[in-house]
Amino acid sequence: MAETLGRRVVLISGAAGGIGSATAERFAAGGWDVALTDLEIPGFFEVAERVERLGQLVGVFPGDLRSVSTCQAVVREAVSAGGRLDCLVSAAGVWTEGPAEETLEDDWDRVMDVNLKGLFFLAAASIPHLVDSSGSIVNLSSDAGIQGVSGAAVYSASKGGVTNLTRALARELAPRGVRVNAVCPGDVDTPMLRAQARDFGGDDPGAYLESALRQYPQGDSARFISADEIAELIWYLAQEPATPITGANISIDFGISAGV
Repeated sequence: MAETLGRRVVLISGAAGGIGSATAERFAAGGWDVALTDLEIPGFFEVAERVERLGQLVGVFPGDLRSVSTCQAVVREAVSAGGRLDCLVSAAGVWTEGPAEETLEDDWDRVMDVNLKGLFFLAAASIPHLVDSSGSIVNLSSDAGIQGVSGAAVYSASKGGVTNLTRALARELAPRGVRVNAVCPGDVDTPMLRAQARDFGGDDPGAYLESALRQYPQGDSARFISADEIAELIWYLAQEPATPITGANISIDFGISAGV
């Protein structure tokens, strides 16, 4: 484990995912000590190994963040291992889509619990430590947190909650020296996007992805955003030059949410 005295520590949820893993490596490359949490799923411990090779791993704290007690335990264990907490990055998230009238209660609960409830209670547990360090929170919202996405009402509701929660926490915590922002990506080239195509693209996942690209205003040159591009924005928001930025929900979506 890297020496933490006098260093900065980030806790990243959803660390096994495309954005979470890219963010972990970006902070590690920047000299921050990195604590990781996610379910014990394929790829989680491989991310930890890459961060450890850079000499920046605080620890790995598996857990299901749909549980409030787990959120509290993850923060407590990460702070105990790292000695402090300077930034929380909430990158855990799940997707669902389909007609609203066909939505099952279990689908609603799963998406809301991961995307919004877990994010909130992880932040709540982190606040005292972030006050001590004058730290920051970066939440993962979405273009669906800025505009409604047809056929994805549940996901849009969860990310709309993240967007406005970010504003509310920013106002609440500003007097205590803590900044809170969110990044709002469009479609990101990650395993999650490919899983979407597989699960909701019917017999032709490729056509699903092509349809997604046609939404972007770049036309034939449209491409999906890379996880590294999202990670770079998250990294910036945790740095001192970003000190004036709080309560912001920053689009990084090639203009898809800017209007028609």
